[in-house]
Formats: sequence, structure tokens, C-alpha cells
Amino acid sequence: MDGGAFYGLDRSELLPLSPLAPTMEEEPLMIFMSDEEDPEQGDERNKSEELRCLWRKAIHQQILLLRMEKENQKLEASRDELQSRKVKLDYEEVGACQKEVVTIWDKKLLNCRAKIRCDMEDIHTSLKEGVPKSRRGEIWQFLALQYRLRHRLPNKQQPPDISYKELLKQLTAQQHAILVDLGRTFPTHPYFSAQLGAGQLSLFNLLKAYSLLDKEVGYCQGISFVAGVLLLHMSEEQAFEMLKFLMYDLGFRKQYRPDMMSLQIQMYQLSRLLHDYHRDLYNHLEENEISPSLYAAPWFLTLFASQFPLGFVARVFDIIFLQGTEVIFKVALSLLSNQETLIMECENFENIVEFLKVTLPDMNSSEMEKIITQVFEMDISKQLHAYEVEYHVLQDELQESSYACEESEPMEKLERANSQLKRQNMDLLEKLQIAHAKIQTLESNLENLLTRETKMKSLIRTLEQEKTAYQKAVEQIRKLLPADILANCEPLLRDLNCNPNNKAKTGNKP
Repeated sequence: MDGGAFYGLDRSELLPLSPLAPTMEEEPLMIFMSDEEDPEQGDERNKSEELRCLWRKAIHQQILLLRMEKENQKLEASRDELQSRKVKLDYEEVGACQKEVVTIWDKKLLNCRAKIRCDMEDIHTSLKEGVPKSRRGEIWQFLALQYRLRHRLPNKQQPPDISYKELLKQLTAQQHAILVDLGRTFPTHPYFSAQLGAGQLSLFNLLKAYSLLDKEVGYCQGISFVAGVLLLHMSEEQAFEMLKFLMYDLGFRKQYRPDMMSLQIQMYQLSRLLHDYHRDLYNHLEENEISPSLYAAPWFLTLFASQFPLGFVARVFDIIFLQGTEVIFKVALSLLSNQETLIMECENFENIVEFLKVTLPDMNSSEMEKIITQVFEMDISKQLHAYEVEYHVLQDELQESSYACEESEPMEKLERANSQLKRQNMDLLEKLQIAHAKIQTLESNLENLLTRETKMKSLIRTLEQEKTAYQKAVEQIRKLLPADILANCEPLLRDLNCNPNNKAKTGNKP
């Protein structure tokens, strides 16, 4: 075939809109039908047209195959994404979300794309009624947008304008600390449990990017759990944007600063809330020398994600995106007040700590729903502000008195020592949590093994009983059968009898 026939095809002929081959032009058909005038010339033209038609079909089929291959790749990617989403959202929701509520959220998410302000009371009502797990990531982004439409950070407090992809190209000095904590973050969740699997790699990327973005905070234990919760509901880049929102817009980064000053203020505020609203519980904890930093520091640093069920944590995040940092105080106060009677029954330091760290987070669904309802109804913003002012006044008075006392140790050294002790305490708490999870796994495995052992023993006893019954039957057959018939049946009886002693007896018979 001549090359002009191939290269002379129009662009529209090479890219059909449907899998059907384009119809042939009328001219070749007319030539084919007029072969009576010049047979030789007609044959050549027919062959040329047939070859051209075959080339066209081959080219179109190749294009279709390429298109089908691309579509298959898209389907595979879509299947992988659906499977990944299923694994990520592997947790039990707190409170059922009705279809009407899902419809309401769908309408609100359209406003998110249009960047339209919505009524905050309406959002509060919808959030109280529930959030569909499959749309939770989108709803968090919607809530962040609504906040930013109403509040704008001063330029000095804005994060550096560096894209996520650019940050991933850089190296971080926090790499070792991040890698160490990967295995400690949601160790039992299927998305994060695989060592250096998809979940851990995404978590590493996110923590690395943030440590490079926020030079002052860098990486701090606790951030990994916050980042992990975000990754379970959205992509890496979306999670990075929402982590920036939580840290900068809502102000959570203050509690991760190296001086831990904000965390100390928060512990004081929680203590004052207990003092003013639950005096008996406050006195009981004080008598046993249990300060909020001993049990509540992980709650604040991980936003409850390190100890509580994921469904409960997700609901807490829902409210955090709407109301900000004060939600942590509300949840903590509600948890302690609901369990006040049981905490008061704990008589010593060890029992109280064990209850607060192990028993308290182990709530049933109704208890968790009750906590969330109370949080929505609680308003403590004025009290928190007053306690913060009070803390600073007390610190100023303490600093002045320390200057007056020349022999007293400098306050900075005490604060540094206190900060170091708190960090060590956090390390020990995380190690304890990991050890507790391992113990639970081992106990579960041991229980399974014991169950299997009992079943095997029962099966062995049954088999032994059957074996004894068969042996007795064989002995009775031997006694009843005449000697000549018994000699003929001996090979069969020997096969049936599995007792070596019986075999020996049979062999000794004449």
C-alpha cells in the first residue's frame, strides 16, 4: 500500500466519536460498480480502496483499544480509592445520621463550592443532628471555609505561603522523631497498622510538611494523632490545609510550642472549672495529688484521639471545626462530671489514675451520645477567658515574689525542669498505651488458643472412644468366626485394628 493512503487520513477520521468505523465515501463504491468500463483499472482501484479501508479499521481499533485501556485504568484507580475509603472509615459512628440531615448537608456543601456565607445557627443545628461519615471530610472543609469568611488572621500570624508539594521536596530535621511515632499512631487501625504502608507514608508526608512549614513548633508528640484523624477523612493535601486551619486559624499551635506555656494555662483553666462547678470531685483529686496535667494533657495534645474511640473523636472534631479550642474543655468537663460518682469511689492515687486512663475512655454508644449532647449545650467561653486572665495575674505576682527572694531558685530553671518532666510523662503515657494494646492483643490470642485446645481435647476423647468401640467389635468378630474364615479375614481385621498390641497378639496365633 502506498504511504499517501495512510498519511492522507483526516484528523477527524482518526478520532471517531463512537466505536463504529466511519462510512466509506460514495466515490469508491461508484468506481467499484463501474468495473465494466475498464476491468484492470477497476481492480486496482478496488484493491487500493480495500487496503485503505482495512488500514482505517486497524487504526480505529487501535484507538479504541487505547481508550478502553485508559478507561480500565480509571476504573481500577476508582476501585482502589473506594477500597481505601472503606478502610479509612472503619469505625463505629456515634449517633445515627438521618437521610433528611444528609440532604441538608448536601445543600450546604454546594454553598461551600460557591463560597457563600451560611447562617451559623442553622449550621449549629445541623451539626447537632449529625454528620454523615462519608461526607465528614467535606463538611470539615465547609466549616473551615465558613470560619475564614468571618475571621481573618492578621498578616503576622499567617502561615508561610508555601505549597504542600514544595514542602515535600525539602528535608526536615524532625524526620527521626516522626518515624518513631508512626507506629504509635493508631496502631490497631487497618489504615495505619501496616509498617510503612499507605497510611504511614501519608502520615509521614503530612507531619514532615507541617514541621517544615511551622519552624517554631516543628514536630511535637500529639500532632500525629490529629493529622491521622484528618487523613482518615480526606486526601493528603486537604488534610494539610485543615491541619493549618486547626493550628493557625483556631490557635491550637500554641499548645505545641516548646515552652508549653499554653498547655499549662489550659491545665489551670480545667482545674478552675472543676473547682467552681464540681467542688467535691476537685477536692477528691487534690487530696490524692492528681493534677489535670497527669490525665488531661494527652486529651488536649491529641484532641482525645489517642485514648478514645474514633467515632467519638470524629464527633469531637465536628464541634471543634465549629467552635474552636473551648470544645476540649467542654468534653473534658463533661467526661469527668458524668463519671464523678465512680471517680469518688476510687480510694487512692493508683486506682484513680487507672480509672481516668483506662476505664473512662471505654464508653458505650449511649454514654458517648450523652457527652456530645452536653457539649453542644454548654457555654463556658466567659469563664475560660476569666481563668486565663487570672492565671497571668498569678504568674506576675509569683514572678515578683521570686525576684524579692534572693535565695530562691530562678523561675526559668523550674519551668524548664517542669517542661522536661511533662514531656517525659507524655512519653511514658504513650508507651503505656502501646503496652496496654499489646497486652489486649496477646490476651485475645491466648483465649483463642485455649478455646482451640479445649476443642482438640474433646475431639481426641471422642476419637479414642470410637477407637475403643471398634477394637471391641473386632475382638467379638474374632471370637464368633470359625478358624478357617478367620484366617481369610485376618488381613482385613489387621487393617481395622490400629492397636499395636493387638497386632502382636494376632501374629503369635498359630
